Amino acid sequence: MARILVPLPDRDFDTTEAAVPWRHLSEAGHEIVFATEEGAVAACDRRLLDGVLFGQLGAEPEAKQFYVQMIASPAFASPIRWDAIDPAAFDALMMVGGHAPGMRQYLGSTLLQEKIRAFWALDRPVGAICHGVLPLARAGVLRNRRTTCLPKYMERIAYFLTAWRLGRYYRTYPAYVEDEVRASLAAPSQFVRGPITLTARGGEHDDRAAFVVTDGQYVSARWPGDAYLFARTFAGLL
Repeated sequence: MARILVPLPDRDFDTTEAAVPWRHLSEAGHEIVFATEEGAVAACDRRLLDGVLFGQLGAEPEAKQFYVQMIASPAFASPIRWDAIDPAAFDALMMVGGHAPGMRQYLGSTLLQEKIRAFWALDRPVGAICHGVLPLARAGVLRNRRTTCLPKYMERIAYFLTAWRLGRYYRTYPAYVEDEVRASLAAPSQFVRGPITLTARGGEHDDRAAFVVTDGQYVSARWPGDAYLFARTFAGLL
């Protein structure tokens, strides 16, 4: 079975994008090793548990159940430090997303980018979903790969729907995720946006609304609605 590294920020990661793959990979017998900057126990974006706006736009009930199970696991309670990561000690790397302010600790870490480059050079499976693609782009490893990420239209819609109440909650950085990822690629054709999706999500037994892009040992996905298909596809690379 594989030993999988999952770096996280101290707070604000996406509930679904972490918990759904964790559940799938753990049930398959793989070992998940979490890592935070100083070894602190992480926490997801609380709004995704309570509902972002009037109880809506948060994680689905099943994902929240998986999150409760994940945070109760011994591995989650004992993360390693980012500076203690030895890329060669892991069989795979998974980068989850999230958009709230606490994610900047993780998305902008030059130390994590250094570890990503070292792991990428090993040519082992890497999975990234939503904002989790951004550290790979910033590390410079996607130049010759096909990828997706959080599409600009999704980021714009979420922002415009909630800005009156939540300000820039859905705008992690001034630049859109898609624009920054596109800029890191060698050619425009390497970015794959996928079909237009507004509310429909994939599930455990229904991938009709889900979308991922696989290029060699690398798989990427757009948003929490892709989490189940992303988890299965990533597991297939192992």
